[in-house]
Amino acid sequence: MTTFVDSGLDADERVIVETAADFAAKRIAPHALRWDADNHFPVAELREAAQLGMGAIYCAEDAGGSGLRRLDGVRIFEQLAYADPAVAAFLSIHNMCTWMVDEYGTDEQRAQWVPRLASMDTVASYCLTEPGAGSDAAALSTRAERVGDEYVLTGVKQFISGAGSSDLYVVMARTGDAGPKGISTFLVEKDSPGLSFGAQEHKMGWHAQPTAQVILDEVRVPATNLLGNTEGIGFGIAMNGLNGGRLNIAASSLGGAQAAFDKAAAYVASRKAFGAALIDESTIRFTLADMATSLHTSRLMLWHAASALDAGAPDKVEQCAMAKRYVTDSCYSVADQALQLHGGYGYLAEYGIEKIVRDLRVHRILEGTNEIMRVVVGRSIASRFSN
Repeated sequence: MTTFVDSGLDADERVIVETAADFAAKRIAPHALRWDADNHFPVAELREAAQLGMGAIYCAEDAGGSGLRRLDGVRIFEQLAYADPAVAAFLSIHNMCTWMVDEYGTDEQRAQWVPRLASMDTVASYCLTEPGAGSDAAALSTRAERVGDEYVLTGVKQFISGAGSSDLYVVMARTGDAGPKGISTFLVEKDSPGLSFGAQEHKMGWHAQPTAQVILDEVRVPATNLLGNTEGIGFGIAMNGLNGGRLNIAASSLGGAQAAFDKAAAYVASRKAFGAALIDESTIRFTLADMATSLHTSRLMLWHAASALDAGAPDKVEQCAMAKRYVTDSCYSVADQALQLHGGYGYLAEYGIEKIVRDLRVHRILEGTNEIMRVVVGRSIASRFSN
């Protein structure tokens, strides 16, 4: 279990956190290094997490969701990431997809999909990025043409977590003219004719979840699979989904960094050099103090942004972007410092530190690069001070 400051949690909040921490310690942590080494995607364990309500954390209870807050969600993902950031991050993506269906789906779509997603009998992937449209997501080129009672989808999605293993793909495709207003969202099932997947990518980290292209070659889906039964709202759906996704990825960075910090603090307390424990050296203590401060400020910023999203605050997009940028950058630095404190041992796989560093590196890229987070925040600042 993490050592985070929890003095403000009430009894119900503490139960949520402790349930996630206990599950992570028993069902994820003992296997994390092996899953990483074997490129194993732990679907069975993810479904066990779903049985505890973690498959649809902040979805409405009437459709099978857990009905929790975004604030509860980031606390859950921190605990899961303490055991394995890669597994926590995939569950974050699945929850983002589930929320999109719950929030924007018709009554029929919600009834059909949310219970299956909540139990993770159906595992979902988010399909926005393309080979030629990364940060400029509004420039995506995947097309969806209406033909009778169906849509025909053609295009390629890039860097898709769960590709080839997931059962449902939430696909953003162009139904209209260029720009964000021409984009719609579709639910595409894995067995749809014309749907295929590229080779599995060989990645620096995140080995416990598959990543590949999703290839749509005239894939036909029923018109009822248009999310919300409305064309042209897909870009808004995608962006609003990313607000929560950014917080959850930040929480996954925080959990991983906290684990790295705890390992490093224990190591320097037990390791002796020049006749004394390393932790007695003032420079080591200063480093630990800076790391602890980064973790604490990251947690405060993350919780504040999650509360803003829960409340529908006017600056919620800016708050989510700031939290994602700050927390993923700061926590990556903490993990890297933890490796440094281990010396040569930190570079060895068996200590688990180098895995955390590898896993956390991509968090500064996905769900909107940290450069794009600065664009989002800067635009908000400019709007307040421009005439």
